[in-house]
Amino acid sequence: MAQSIHPVPAETLLWEDLIPGGCHWSGLLRRGTALRIADHTGRANLSALFFRADAPIERYNMPDTLKAQHTAMLTRGHALYSDMGRVLCSVIADTAGWHDTIGGVSTDAGNLVKYGASSYQTARNAMHRSAEDGLLIELVKHGLGRTDLVPNVNFFSKLTVDEAGLLQFDTTHGKAGQWLDLRFDMDVLAVFSAAPHALDPRTDYAPSDVHLTAWRCGPADAHDHCRNACPENQRGFYRTELLYR
Repeated sequence: MAQSIHPVPAETLLWEDLIPGGCHWSGLLRRGTALRIADHTGRANLSALFFRADAPIERYNMPDTLKAQHTAMLTRGHALYSDMGRVLCSVIADTAGWHDTIGGVSTDAGNLVKYGASSYQTARNAMHRSAEDGLLIELVKHGLGRTDLVPNVNFFSKLTVDEAGLLQFDTTHGKAGQWLDLRFDMDVLAVFSAAPHALDPRTDYAPSDVHLTAWRCGPADAHDHCRNACPENQRGFYRTELLYR
C-alpha cells in the first residue's frame, strides 16, 4: 500500500480493494464517500468513467469540466462535472499534481502494435488488455455499452505538447506511492481500467497495481476548497445539492 502523510482515520474506513495492473473494476460510491487511489510502483494509469448511479444517462462530461475551470488537466481543487452541470466528484487531495483528461483510452489494436500478441488463451491474466476493453467489460455489468464510452480521465498520467504541437506522454511523471483522494458529491457509478495509457511509449506491458481505499468523509461544506475554487464550482455544487434536499 502506498505511504500517505494523511492516513485514513480507522473509524471512517469503509473498505479497501486492489486493481491488479491491466485489470478493471466498477462500483457504487455514495455521496459523502471519499476514495483514495494509490499507485504502487509508479507505472499506474487509471482510466476512469463516472455516471450518476440512479440515472446513468447523466455522466462525466470532459468539455464542461475543463471549460468551467479553465484547465486541461485535473488536480486538487478541481470538480468533475456531469453533462447536466452537477458535480459528480471532486479532487480533495493529490500528490501527483497532474491527471490527464484528453488522451483517451488504449485499444486492442494499438496494444497489438505496441506490445505484440498476448491473448487470454495464451497468457491468462498477463494478457495485454486495453483500457477500452476493460471499461467495456465493466460497463456491460451495469447495462451500459460502447455508446456510453465517453471521453475519460486518466489518473496518474501527464501529457505535454511538443514544438510541433503533438501530444507527448511524460514518462517521468509517475512515482511510486503517489495518490489522490476523490470525494463523491453524488451517488456515482465509477468504472475503472488499470491498463497503460494509449500514448505511453514504453513497449513493455507493465502497469502498476492500483490500491483503492474508501471512507466516510461527509459532503462538501460552505468552506470547501473545491466548492470555492471558482464561481462556476459554487454554482455546480449548488445544483448538485438540489438533488439531495
